Amino acid sequence: VGPSGAGKSTLVNLIPRFYDVVNGRICIDGQDIQGVELKSLRDQIGIVPQETILFSDTVEANIRYGKLDATTAEIEAAARAANAHDFILRDLSDGYQTLVGERGVKLSGGQRQRVAIARAILKDPRILILDEATSSLDSESEALVQEALQRLMNGRTSFVIAHRLSTVVNADWVLVLDQGRVVEQGTHATLLANPDGLYTRLHQMQFQGGTAVF
Repeated sequence: VGPSGAGKSTLVNLIPRFYDVVNGRICIDGQDIQGVELKSLRDQIGIVPQETILFSDTVEANIRYGKLDATTAEIEAAARAANAHDFILRDLSDGYQTLVGERGVKLSGGQRQRVAIARAILKDPRILILDEATSSLDSESEALVQEALQRLMNGRTSFVIAHRLSTVVNADWVLVLDQGRVVEQGTHATLLANPDGLYTRLHQMQFQGGTAVF
């Protein structure tokens, strides 16, 4: 977590090697990722971004992108886990065969996010990156997406860039970034115990009527 421009996305983008580190190392299970074939590394990582990337194709094809040899049953199971199956059948004229349009323009923000989550569930990655995945959603859509994200995070290493601090309350460890540096780290409770910390200030601004920009 941290203010807008603190470096949250840049830091997390080092994991799939969208950028390479200049100093130091990033290791997964003791293995320096610089020594891992790029495709092999990225095959182990699932990403749900703030701006969902959908293709001008059917809903089914967009979900299948997470696992190209997936069966129809596997795709529907992933959609159910992502809270997407019901709206696909109820709201879309051709169900899973509905064309979503370029960048998913025929779907709402919450619907696009749930399709992206279904894709990630189908991929079943070892490592999950959520980049402000609920920040632009209304309350009802956020609740459905958040429930789906909890299912997706279960049992796997997850990195969450949070717009709303409520997203990280149950995180094992929270890093607070400011101006490209980690200025605090700890659990939600230990960070709040520091009355002068940036995390406490952001929490107060968000939950006591102020304005925080993330």
